[in-house]
Amino acid sequence: MRRITPLVALAALCALGTAPTPAFAQAVQHSVVAYPAWSAGTYYAVGARVTYGGIDYECLQAHTALAGWEPSAVPALWKAVGSGGGGGGDTTAPSVPGSLRATATTSSSVSLAWNAATDNVGVTGYNVYRGTSLVTTVSGTTHTDSGLSASTSYTYTVRARDAAGNLSAASAAVTATTSSGGTTPTGTPVQANGQLRVCGVRLCNKNGKQIQLRGMSTHGLQWYPQCVTDGSLNALANDWKADVVRLSMYIQEGGYETNPRLFTDRMHNLIDKAVARGLYVIVDWHMLTPGDPNYNLSRAKTFFTEIAQRHGTKPNVLYEIANEPSGVSWSTIRSYANQLIPVIRAQDPDNIILVGTRAWSSLGVSEGGSETEVVNNPVSGTNVMYTFHFYAASHGSTYLNTLSRAADRIPMFVTEFGTQNAAGEGANDFTQSQAYLNLMAQKKISWVNWNFSDDNRSGAVFKTGTCNAGGPWTGTAPLKEAGIWIRDRVRTADDF
Repeated sequence: MRRITPLVALAALCALGTAPTPAFAQAVQHSVVAYPAWSAGTYYAVGARVTYGGIDYECLQAHTALAGWEPSAVPALWKAVGSGGGGGGDTTAPSVPGSLRATATTSSSVSLAWNAATDNVGVTGYNVYRGTSLVTTVSGTTHTDSGLSASTSYTYTVRARDAAGNLSAASAAVTATTSSGGTTPTGTPVQANGQLRVCGVRLCNKNGKQIQLRGMSTHGLQWYPQCVTDGSLNALANDWKADVVRLSMYIQEGGYETNPRLFTDRMHNLIDKAVARGLYVIVDWHMLTPGDPNYNLSRAKTFFTEIAQRHGTKPNVLYEIANEPSGVSWSTIRSYANQLIPVIRAQDPDNIILVGTRAWSSLGVSEGGSETEVVNNPVSGTNVMYTFHFYAASHGSTYLNTLSRAADRIPMFVTEFGTQNAAGEGANDFTQSQAYLNLMAQKKISWVNWNFSDDNRSGAVFKTGTCNAGGPWTGTAPLKEAGIWIRDRVRTADDF
């Protein structure tokens, strides 16, 4: 059964015209702390406090505020709070967290630690602030703030909170400066090719030359972040000699919708790591279930706006806006793309946008269709390509021939494939896989293999346990059979 997310519940609430309950709307006693005024367009984490209409409110669900979502009107997102007096409850605030310190910095992150606070009942968490903005609430005494800009100073404070919502005074502030992000490394795929563009039905580099990119896709970032580290990315860039990495961020299945701030920051951080290694990076909006991309359209607009604002000037970035639509028509997918592409283009006018196709990005084949529906009715916009996914042990000549025909009519990019069956498991069909690779080499179709993890299925390139052990990442010793096979083909000399 589909779960109802806070935003869906809110939409239903608004559609029904439901008014806030009297108990929610009534004024409560002001706290002694001056909270910032509620503002549309601001991201609020769970536990954030604001003032609106002379009343203090606490955020119940993380969200980016929109007009019409004022705290007094939306009890699903906010609860009114006060100093806690008059009711006989806990009114004692925790002590101030001690010795806030920066324990590490990179070009895109600051790691913090502090000493625990105490409380007459018990501390339940800590609010971490960057400047005056609440970044997150954590249960422990450490936090890494990711997705930051290089060579920039950031100031932090921390406040303890208890179960009654009492907040301590702010800790002493600490200021940390991120390291230099540097420039594009020399001798890398991005240094060689620069800004990508679509020329005719092919992908071309800054010199107008038709090129093919080859690389790997991560597994879900909610499940396998330990497989996407400095060490593994170094191996992908230097040992595998990859051109591109695809960062797969699921939306449901425990992904983005559960904590948009966490996953957006994780994506920022990994994009920066890919850029530092001179790799192209596909930002994969990995929608899967439900199969209608419009279900997540509002989330996609929020996410891609921020990603494009921060990274749109980097030639490394490609946006994959719908991983595998299913159970919907091409016209439905096209409508989604035509609404989302202008949002990205408002921030980034020229980086490549990858559009998923019908029936799990099979150009409709898996649901009885063909490439003609896309050829005859493409999306609007420039520098747009279409995606095709295949798993060689399940997808034979019908799929191969469809990809071949499509590549002569529209710009194609294979953003996911495996040598196994459609579940990414079972025996490898290297013969059929090689037939696909030969076609893609002939027609300059870029490709990304699934997946760069140590999942127990045969489609994961690393042996189980490699990621939790922190490697080793290089050579063939840590690789499964499919990993050895695909590494050899990623390492094939580029024709740039």
